[in-house]
Amino acid sequence: MSFRIQSAPPARPNRCQLFGPGSRPAIFEKMARSDVDVINLDLEDSVSPDDKPKARATIIEAIGDVDWGRKHLSVRINGLDTPYWYRDVVDLLEQASDRLDQIMIPKVGCAEDIYAVDALVTAIERATGRSKRIAFEVIIESAAGIANVDAIAAASPRLQAMSLGAADFAASMGMQTTGIGGTQENYYMLRNGVQHWSDPWHWAQTAIVAACRSHGVLPVDGPFGDFSDDDGFRAQARRSATLGMVGKWAIHPKQVALANEVFTPSEAAVSEAREILAAMEQARAEGAGATVYKGRLVDIASIKQAEVIVAQSELIGAA
Repeated sequence: MSFRIQSAPPARPNRCQLFGPGSRPAIFEKMARSDVDVINLDLEDSVSPDDKPKARATIIEAIGDVDWGRKHLSVRINGLDTPYWYRDVVDLLEQASDRLDQIMIPKVGCAEDIYAVDALVTAIERATGRSKRIAFEVIIESAAGIANVDAIAAASPRLQAMSLGAADFAASMGMQTTGIGGTQENYYMLRNGVQHWSDPWHWAQTAIVAACRSHGVLPVDGPFGDFSDDDGFRAQARRSATLGMVGKWAIHPKQVALANEVFTPSEAAVSEAREILAAMEQARAEGAGATVYKGRLVDIASIKQAEVIVAQSELIGAA
């Protein structure tokens, strides 16, 4: 372990983030009653340019009027390359209630993007005396974003989460695909005439997880476009969870249960983790640094792995 201990991420569940267009207030109550950890009200891609001012006003009203329960409430603003983002930030922070927890910043390409939003948010908070400090989540959606991912993860103490936006990322990288997440038909290896499909998003997800874990940020997997493919969603979510991501987006209500299923540690996994911790505690009491559990070696590193599973389970149970 380095002398510089990596920061701990925010202690809150983030298994599923449900998105809803700000131009469709009729669905807000249903979103609030859903079994998700994070609500993302959207002002960006799902809202047409002509509808953005009205959607912004609608979201501001709903933040205070709708009972969001204990959910982490976030609004995705427009990108910094548009003429809309500054008004999103100003109106949200000057007019919305303190129930707003977070701003999601899309298409972040460098740390300076975060600096710009942070400076504006900080000035408004000081001028208005807002009692709650607004958190940030960013979306990595470009070649520049993934190239600068570590600097982005370290850019602001407001930053709590980082997601991979597969569609725009694919376009920026020049990838020959129109799919949003999941395996891609032409991304395969051939062995003895048999095709084996790989995960084209793996390397980008790994880079995001490493940057996030280094700087105390929650790494989150983004959208899976084919909401008719439950097995495909589960498969990608399981790969993401195995890599260290804490949750996934839901772009359709039916994906909520799937995300919660994958990112909630199973009873069997939690039970085994507790048994490993107990076995190691016994080994330490006997003066040993390692022991055998179910035919395999476990040691101090095993304790850390088991503690991750137990802590995640307890965090979800306490929410």
